[in-house]
Amino acid sequence: MATLPGDVVGLAGEMATLPIIFMRINEAVEDPESSFSEIGQIISSDSSLSARLLKIVNSAFYGFPNKIETITHAITIIGTAQLRDLVLATTVMEKFKGIPSETINMKSFWLHSISCGLAARIIATYRHDRNPERYYVLGVLHDIGRLLMFLNISDQMCEVIETSVNEKMILHEAEKKIIGFNHAEMGGFLMEAWNLPVTFQTAITFSHNPSATTPESFTETAILHVADLISHSMEHGSSGERYVPPLDEEAWEKIGLPSSILASIVYQLDKYLDETIHMFL
Repeated sequence: MATLPGDVVGLAGEMATLPIIFMRINEAVEDPESSFSEIGQIISSDSSLSARLLKIVNSAFYGFPNKIETITHAITIIGTAQLRDLVLATTVMEKFKGIPSETINMKSFWLHSISCGLAARIIATYRHDRNPERYYVLGVLHDIGRLLMFLNISDQMCEVIETSVNEKMILHEAEKKIIGFNHAEMGGFLMEAWNLPVTFQTAITFSHNPSATTPESFTETAILHVADLISHSMEHGSSGERYVPPLDEEAWEKIGLPSSILASIVYQLDKYLDETIHMFL
C-alpha cells in the first residue's frame, strides 16, 4: 500500500515521466546559446505537436491580427518561455490520454483542468503578468496528482470518494484523512520529480491552502486557488470533487483585483472555454 507520494510515483512508472520532446525543448530553452531557429526545429520534429501549437497561437486564445505560419515565427511573437509552457501543457495532456473511463471521467477531468487554467490566465492577464501562459499550465496540471492516485491506488481512492460522500467532506480533506496526503501534495511531488520550477511545485502543493505557501510563491498559488474555485462554482467538469472548496480570503486579497471584475472573468471564461477545449484536446 502506498503511504507516500513517492510510492505512487514509483507505481506509475513511465506514466510519471515527462515526454522526451518536452525535455529536449526545455533543455534548449534553458541554453542561452540556443537560437529561435534551433528551438523551432526541435518542436517541428514532432508534426502533431507543431500543428497543435500553431492552432493555439492562431486562435482567439491570443488574438494576433496576422496568421502565424511557422513555429519559429510563433517563438519570436510569444517568446521561448511562453511556448515552452504551452508545450508542457499539450504534451502532458497527450500523455494521459487513453486512461480508462471506468477509472475516472477524463472528459470531465480535462474540462475542469482547462477551465481552471483559462481562468488563471485571465486573472494573470488582468494583473498584467508578463507570462500568463504559466498560469494556464498551472491550472491544467493542478489536479494531475489525483490522476496518479486514481490509477495507482484506486482502492484507497474509492474509500476516499465514499468518505467524502458519506461525511460531506471536501475531497482533498478526505484524501488526507484516508491516505495521509492529498492530490495537491501528490501533484507538487510530481512537479519536483519532473524538475519543474519551484513555483510550480509550491503553487500546486498549496493550491487549497495558499496562506501556507512561501511568500515567493504566494501570488501564483493565490491565482491558482481562486481560478480553481471559479471553475468549481461554474460546474466546469470535475476531477472527482462534488463540492466547491472554501475560499482562502487572504488569497483573493493578494491578487489585488476588485470584486467587480469577477463578472468579467466569468464572461471571458464562458466565451473562450469551448474553443480552448477544442484546441488542447
